[in-house]
Amino acid sequence: MEQFIQLTVNGLADGAILTLAALGFVLIYKASGVINFAQGFFLAVGAYVLWTAIVEVGLHWTLGVLVALAVGALLGISVERLLLRPLVGQPIIAVIMVTIGLAQILEASIDLIWGTEPRTFPDFIPSGAVEVLGARITEGRLWALGLTALALIAFGLFFTRSRQGIAMRAVADDQQAAMVMGISVRRTYAIAWALAGVSAVVGGMLVANLTGVSQSVAGFGLLVFPVVILGGLDSVPGAVVGGAIIGLLTSYTGGYIGGGLQTVIPYIALVAILMVRPYGLFGQVRIERV
Repeated sequence: MEQFIQLTVNGLADGAILTLAALGFVLIYKASGVINFAQGFFLAVGAYVLWTAIVEVGLHWTLGVLVALAVGALLGISVERLLLRPLVGQPIIAVIMVTIGLAQILEASIDLIWGTEPRTFPDFIPSGAVEVLGARITEGRLWALGLTALALIAFGLFFTRSRQGIAMRAVADDQQAAMVMGISVRRTYAIAWALAGVSAVVGGMLVANLTGVSQSVAGFGLLVFPVVILGGLDSVPGAVVGGAIIGLLTSYTGGYIGGGLQTVIPYIALVAILMVRPYGLFGQVRIERV
């Protein structure tokens, strides 16, 4: 029973981190229809910038987090304005190749700036353990669950209460109608990419707290693809459910079966779901006239 509880909490915590990474992916896709293959490296950049701000520069962790969030937002805006805006109206394959190339550029930049040596994450998130029904759960994973819940609440309030959030929802539903209403589609795209950068920084921080600061943070971020496709590319609730499913499947498989099967089980689940629901669990079925 203790092992089941521990695996469940670990799986939900990993799923919560994946949800944060997937949330940025979904925001970009809903707003602009772009599939960002560089999302995993956004997480890695956020983790390295936070490590630099706290360890190398010596900032207090609160200032370090703010700096990392600002850099994440700036990275997202820069990518949208400099790389993707000139490709408006181009074939989707061109945009996909640009994001794949961006992933390679970010990977090379990380190696050039910080090297390949893993770094120890700054010790500002509690690293102890608490006992839950006889199972010892690390505090870092509990923090991941709590911070993800707060982030989802913040994003929910942004989308339902703020003018920019409502504008983003309008653009996602119908760009032409949104433009007629005076909404700036380009500004909405920039905000979506900025929010994706912010969510990636928080996700990268939580991953690095568990695994250390290294390129493995980007590898963890690659699991965002099974999450978003499983839940639906344009669904925020789908990202939450997909993150929980992938996190639990990976945790249970690694704990009870092992043998490396936990690394492929997300993709097995992905294929199984797509055979039944090609648009994902919460994705919108699109019918186009031809």
